[in-house]
Amino acid sequence: MQSELKSQTLPHRARSLRPHERPERQYERDEAHWTTLEIETPKEASRPLVVDLDGTLIASDLLIETAFSELGRRPQSIVDMLMALSRGKAALKHRLSEPVDFNPGTLPYDPEVLSLIRQARAAGRPVYLASASHQRLVESIADHLGLFTGWFASNETTNLAGHRKAQQLVEAFGERGFDYVGNDAADLPVWEKAAKSIAIRTPAGVRRRLALQCPDAEHLNHARPTWRTWAKMLRVHQYAKNALIFLPLLAAHLFTLEAVTQAILAFVAFSLCASSIYILNDLVDLQDDRGHRSKCKRPLPSGAIPLMHGVMAIPVLFLAALVVGSAVSLSFLGVLLGYFALTTAYSFVLKRMMVVDVITLAGLYSVRVIGGAVATSVAVSEWLIAFSMMIFMSLALIKRYVELAARRDANLPDPTSRDYKNSDLDIVAALAAAAGFNAVTILALYISSDSINELYSRPQLLWLVGPLLMFWIARALMLAGRRIMDDDPVVFALKDKGSLLTVAAAVVLIVAAV
Repeated sequence: MQSELKSQTLPHRARSLRPHERPERQYERDEAHWTTLEIETPKEASRPLVVDLDGTLIASDLLIETAFSELGRRPQSIVDMLMALSRGKAALKHRLSEPVDFNPGTLPYDPEVLSLIRQARAAGRPVYLASASHQRLVESIADHLGLFTGWFASNETTNLAGHRKAQQLVEAFGERGFDYVGNDAADLPVWEKAAKSIAIRTPAGVRRRLALQCPDAEHLNHARPTWRTWAKMLRVHQYAKNALIFLPLLAAHLFTLEAVTQAILAFVAFSLCASSIYILNDLVDLQDDRGHRSKCKRPLPSGAIPLMHGVMAIPVLFLAALVVGSAVSLSFLGVLLGYFALTTAYSFVLKRMMVVDVITLAGLYSVRVIGGAVATSVAVSEWLIAFSMMIFMSLALIKRYVELAARRDANLPDPTSRDYKNSDLDIVAALAAAAGFNAVTILALYISSDSINELYSRPQLLWLVGPLLMFWIARALMLAGRRIMDDDPVVFALKDKGSLLTVAAAVVLIVAAV
């Protein structure tokens, strides 16, 4: 039997069904559609199992996925999307129905639902996929899995959700003629018409309403997000990067209570803002991240946290960052808004531009340093900014090196979200080394300058910091070449004993030089 049931959802009319795809029913044909002549409630052993897609079969939402995928490739398409939405949700889904990076093989399918489907097929029951997503996407998923007798989906004019989905299924199978697996409030009208209601990932409010409507509803097991899951989505471990805010304060040897308090508030504001951008970046890169060896485990690509929760978290975190930032100063708030603008531009445009992406990443690190200087009213050191740009450009290039090396080792094609080719691996490594050792040169020039004597009584000790920095950069490049470097060199440095010892030794030398 074919693994698909092609259909056209027609408004205010009966569903189009092919008789050879539904041999258990009798049909007659008029000029526009096929109409079921005989509707009878089948016994449980032969009753069709109908499965919802978004949030049920997959722990994701295809509308959100395709929207952010489109925005990531063409930010200006927001205008087209709003125009389509003005004609209805079905028109928007149709507009987004041909994403260039859509791969049904990487979607986060729910193992409990897949097990239920396979049990039904083993028992000889027909299984159908019924989704409010567009028919092109639904057909692609049905073809990929090869588990369905047929499918129901939205088209350009009809959004197959809620009461409309319930009506279509009743027309196809009869009231109480099918079992239904769903997950949210839009499925309540369908559960009401089903012989058996099966739910998964239902919100508390929907669960209560379903209990009143269908007391014998069955709830499938699923993993619920914990605070650790949320911390992973917010990238709390990445907050260590925001420690750069304290650098101007340390470089100027300013340790007053007021300055430290302002720096801590600035740290919190940057952390909240950064989390909002991390989530936005994850939403834009869902398809690419699912094909990555480690990024596929992140909460949004893996489906551990619903995409809508991620979407709602972005404005909440950003507004919280603005509130904290305004408590520091208006000038600092300006720096924070500039950081947000630059990171947003990176997420949607700049990260797809060769070399520009790593320069932007280095700039974002430097903006943290500038933010710390503004928050504590310390003059920004040109030496510190130059050093930051070079060392963090080196780290950004190492990050790209690790990504390209992983793709080449796995015989994967060139990345689609970056303007790099796998063959660029060697030149990226050379650029990383050049940027890193330029940072060492800037450090040496700073130690040789006259201004060093104003802050340090024994500046000669700082010359020993140079070899430590050279050792760390060379070691990081060697480890990346051996494929034992973390995807993010900064995160790697925070966990690597060799890196921590090197930093500790540098701190001891700097303190001794004061």
